[in-house]
Amino acid sequence: MPVFTYRGTNRTGASVAGEMTASSKTELQSLLRRQQITPTKMSEKGKEFNLPTFGGGVKAKELAVFTRQFSVMIDAGLPLVQCLEILGSQQENKTFQKVLMGTRSAVEGGSTLSAAMKQYPKVFDALYSNMVEAGETGGILDTILQRLSTYIEKNVKLQRAVKSAMVYPIGVLTIAGGVIILLLWKVVPVFATLFAGMGVDLPLPTKIVIAASHFVGSIFGLLLVVGAAAIIIGLKVWYGTPQGRFAIDTVILKLPVLGMLMRKIAVGRFTRTLGTLISSGVPILEGLDITAKTSGNAVVERALNRVRKSLEEGKSLTEPLRESEVFPGMVTQMIAVGEQTGAMDAMLQKIADFYEDEVDAAVKDLLTALEPIMIVFLGTVVGGVVISMYLPLFTLIGKLASAH
Repeated sequence: MPVFTYRGTNRTGASVAGEMTASSKTELQSLLRRQQITPTKMSEKGKEFNLPTFGGGVKAKELAVFTRQFSVMIDAGLPLVQCLEILGSQQENKTFQKVLMGTRSAVEGGSTLSAAMKQYPKVFDALYSNMVEAGETGGILDTILQRLSTYIEKNVKLQRAVKSAMVYPIGVLTIAGGVIILLLWKVVPVFATLFAGMGVDLPLPTKIVIAASHFVGSIFGLLLVVGAAAIIIGLKVWYGTPQGRFAIDTVILKLPVLGMLMRKIAVGRFTRTLGTLISSGVPILEGLDITAKTSGNAVVERALNRVRKSLEEGKSLTEPLRESEVFPGMVTQMIAVGEQTGAMDAMLQKIADFYEDEVDAAVKDLLTALEPIMIVFLGTVVGGVVISMYLPLFTLIGKLASAH
């Protein structure tokens, strides 16, 4: 019989770990449940280091569709295990199918739905599993699942807005850079050889372009590309560290146009997440901890951790929010009203709706402004290279015409 290692929490919430003999993970879950241990990680001893599976992620859209279908089935009165069986069998994503079937087996073995979902943190994150746990405790799982699906859909919409704002300029600049390098590397040298053979006196723009072409074609050009790649990789590695992430996120929030957009996105995500958690019955301290971890910005995360610490000390929510200087005055004032009236969740949802509309409008304005700028930039740079190559030909034609 195989031996399993496990990690989990006991009834007091303390972390526990150990080893246990069981015929399967389902039996292990049942044994742990009897000891009032909720497992968070289980693996068969000697098989902990499995090869990773590639291309098997679960998209947010797939999770949103599953959650909405799940809520409808629960509302219709179908048993939990049957819902998971139906949804798992019709799931096209094989990775998601395995997760749902594993969750079904765990629930069938006596585990709660939230505990079963906590075994798959890459699919069901802390926000998801905590809200499900709150729904199970309060007997309103169908309502919680509906809120979750709405939250995920709105989050997907917000992410799409960010991608729309970033992809267009990056795509245009990449294409422009590729075209310019191709011209300098392959086309300009042909003209340079032609001009050298004709002995034409070259104008300054042509000399500059030919010098740039020689640079791109030389070892220095290759070193420049390698250096640029090294800087990008270095920044990515540095962003993986807490200090680097905080420094880069601080710079991003201070950028003229993009910074304001990212701030609005951060506020929208924070208020939507915290509002959804509070309205679902998750305690505010736990909600702030989850919101901080899912904020997507190190500056916002640090500010929310300070807010959480302030609440633990018995202070109000709004004061540390105001001191952080991350959140606009309107947001802190509206949260203060929500705190005083006891309608915090409703107020947070209203702020989230407002800022999500603001993000949509800001992205549209940004794209509208960027489009003509990018076209002018492309035309100027590419057109400038082409015209500089034809200038000596015009001079040559003028000399031949005057000679006749």
